[in-house]
Amino acid sequence: MPLPMILALDQGTSSSRALLVDDQARVIASHNEAFDCHYPQPGWVEVDADRLWQTQLDALRGALAQAEVQPGDIAAIGLTNQRETVVAWDRATGAPLGPAIVWQCRRTAGACAELRALGIEPEVRQRTGLLLDAYFSATKMRWMLDHWPQARVLAAQGRLAFGTVDSWLIWRLTGGRAHLTDASNASRTLLYNLDSGNWDPWLLGQFGIPASSLPRIVDSSGVVALTDAAVVGAEIPVAGIAGDQQAALFGQACFAPGMAKNTYGTGCFLLLNTGTECVRSSHGLLTTVAWQHSAQRTYALEGSVFIAGALIQWLRDQLGLITHAADSEALALSVPDAGGVSIVPAFVGLGAPHWDADARGLICGLTRGSTRAHIVRAALEAVALQNCDLLASMQRDSGGAIAELRIDGGMSVNHFLCQFQADVLGVPVSRPRVRESTAMGAALLAGLGIGLWSGLEQIAASWQRDRHFEVRMDADERQARKAAWHAAVARARTQSL
Repeated sequence: MPLPMILALDQGTSSSRALLVDDQARVIASHNEAFDCHYPQPGWVEVDADRLWQTQLDALRGALAQAEVQPGDIAAIGLTNQRETVVAWDRATGAPLGPAIVWQCRRTAGACAELRALGIEPEVRQRTGLLLDAYFSATKMRWMLDHWPQARVLAAQGRLAFGTVDSWLIWRLTGGRAHLTDASNASRTLLYNLDSGNWDPWLLGQFGIPASSLPRIVDSSGVVALTDAAVVGAEIPVAGIAGDQQAALFGQACFAPGMAKNTYGTGCFLLLNTGTECVRSSHGLLTTVAWQHSAQRTYALEGSVFIAGALIQWLRDQLGLITHAADSEALALSVPDAGGVSIVPAFVGLGAPHWDADARGLICGLTRGSTRAHIVRAALEAVALQNCDLLASMQRDSGGAIAELRIDGGMSVNHFLCQFQADVLGVPVSRPRVRESTAMGAALLAGLGIGLWSGLEQIAASWQRDRHFEVRMDADERQARKAAWHAAVARARTQSL
């Protein structure tokens, strides 16, 4: 008999990935399909919704083919996804009404400012744990209703479906039979009440979102749907769903309150497990559902950096300073420091803890002696320094020090970045053997959901460290680096004045 296998689907901002994982949490096969986002206006980010689905389906098929496995051999599917990105479609036809509006998109920043001016943000924050920011889903949905006439017509007919990417993929995987989302994704919409665990009628009214358009909220772990055999070749239980950063927290086995992870992808996302305590931040962080199992919610504090890996892509694609992203490490190490150069990558504003939609990116401290190596090193340092602001806020909110930061994501292969991160945080950094923590988290949630693993203790025992980075920088130098960074951030925030 074949060993039980879980298929993890990981739909990200720039690619769709599929992993096959066995009952020992080992990766058997993986396949990746890249796609492009579109930028029709400054600050706007969107992607073809059908392209999201097709690349995920192709990745699924590619992983199965690589392992020479049939769909009927899969015990369960776990799904994780880029969060806050919104798709609107017709329930009757399944056709999307337009492109997906991506989490990075700032087109609704003005609408958020208008809502803040009404004085409702404190109440919104209390109910959702979030801020009134274009980052989240609700104002994207409102924009679609205001700008796509078909959306209003379908809403009146009860045919409009709104969903984050998990909902869109589940709709397609199930042949249109299931419109659902899990609690972790729902908690990123500005429409979910952290205390009740349901869509909030007051919030729906404030944003003008019809309740009939929204998916049903389900557990993050447990069988919630079956795939359509005509779509994927077999009826497979969908048994795990989580937003990408919550899935990474689970994949890093950060199950105990006080454990934290940081994912380095297009952006950076630092999450701290707060257990069953729903901690509201007073320092610019977000409160979110980490996962929900057997109707029991685990919460987390989160800090989001909008631009991380995207900064290195910009150096490569727009400035031509490097040929490959991997070149950044050698260039950074070729100089002893950044030569006084600082970069603030506020291309789409600043996220936590600043939440300044008007801030814009800058490079400062340039001299005639500045080289591309200094600029590349300053870029990598900027990624790490943004996370320092998050951790400082997190420790103030939680009231305790963090003993270790577990890291993952594409940029975690960069040893210079990992070491500099430990140095400026003043906290050791650990990188796991399996760096695809997001997809692994989806697989683990699905395996837990069908009883493949007995519980969190068994899953935690499977986590293995690849490398540990101890703090080497002394406190005086750390403070000097932070001071220079904060001076640069202040300049970025005053550019638009």
